[in-house]
Amino acid sequence: MKRVYLQDNWKKSWKDFYRNDLREIYGVVGKDRGYVYSYHNRRNHVLDLVRSVAKAGDKILDVAGAAGNFTLPLAEEGFEVTWNDMYPDLAEYVEMKREKGIVHYRSGNIVELKFEDEFDMVIATEIIEHVAHPDRFLAHLASLVKTRGYVVLSTPLGSYFKNTLPRFTEFANPEIFEERQFKPNSNGHIFLLHLDEIKPLAEKAGLDVLKLKYYTNPLTHGHIKLNSLLKILPKKAVFGIERLTQKLPEQIGKKIHDNFAILLRKK
Repeated sequence: MKRVYLQDNWKKSWKDFYRNDLREIYGVVGKDRGYVYSYHNRRNHVLDLVRSVAKAGDKILDVAGAAGNFTLPLAEEGFEVTWNDMYPDLAEYVEMKREKGIVHYRSGNIVELKFEDEFDMVIATEIIEHVAHPDRFLAHLASLVKTRGYVVLSTPLGSYFKNTLPRFTEFANPEIFEERQFKPNSNGHIFLLHLDEIKPLAEKAGLDVLKLKYYTNPLTHGHIKLNSLLKILPKKAVFGIERLTQKLPEQIGKKIHDNFAILLRKK
């Protein structure tokens, strides 16, 4: 991925995502180490799930790919990647960062787009919590992949002790949230999924759950005033503690980790 540098004549959206890239990709930590560590954690876990099953040349769709920070490394590794986002002007920003590999660009709302061919894999990172109908959204993603193809998701974990948002299964009429959906950032979160909701949602969408990994404890994220510790502790120590907390029993682990990634396969 090419390193780009801020230019005065850039579009506002490019400047906004460049500020995120400074932390997420270029390693400019600043004051919020927790944000940087948690993003790197998520990105690494998602890419590891992709690599665990994808084959060279596979066609991958990156839904709501934004600045292309999943699209581009996958293209560089030999996958044929289609980038998608609702904001078409971001495609130029992503292309500016592309160093090599095949990337196609399809902007628009993913539930309204039509594709000529099915994909080997679809990834959607931090998207499903922004939609009013996560069950329909997951079923639509499944419809975009081949039989025995894969869907990879990441999303905040609803059972995390700081979460105050409702379960999806608590609402008989999620239509009331339709006007709020697709808003960016954490302010746009509608539901946060719990682990026991995943299998029923997957089965309804015609998917099998293959792998599920929760990650990012309060220290790694800098929650409950732990961000000050991140200024002192070496990164290696922080992620060493992270590996230890992931070995705790699930009843504890699902409450002290705030994100998870999941690998699903179409039946």
